[in-house]
Amino acid sequence: MSGSIEFKENEIPNKKDFFSLFESTGWNDEYGLSGEELLECLSKSWYMVSAFDENKLVGFGRVISDGKLHALITEMIVLPVYQGQGIGKKILDLLTRQCQSKGIRDIQLFSAKGKAGFYEKYGFTRRSESGPGMELKFKPGKNCE
Repeated sequence: MSGSIEFKENEIPNKKDFFSLFESTGWNDEYGLSGEELLECLSKSWYMVSAFDENKLVGFGRVISDGKLHALITEMIVLPVYQGQGIGKKILDLLTRQCQSKGIRDIQLFSAKGKAGFYEKYGFTRRSESGPGMELKFKPGKNCE
């Protein structure tokens, strides 16, 4: 890990910086979110962690939760050039410790394609085909008729 990485908790990052970080994942090709929409999403978070190399946002993770039973890690992002330096591990550790400290019984997450192995190293397990878990996606203006 870079020696100068600083982790900040529950501080919403700068809109432009977060938008660039989110864009680095390719997820916005599907979602088409604006910077303002992303900030609105972040403002609804239960807990979040940002990683900075000096003043540059290089990583981020957040949790949405009911505060007792369920928590969902919805984003775990580290800029590609910073991956493999322990930043994601530290963010995940802070997110899960916060959940555990509040007595949350079930922590779930979305794993990007090809990234499940990272989470399995830290105790997460894949849902079985017979297990619960489904998804319904909407595109603005397309499914609300």
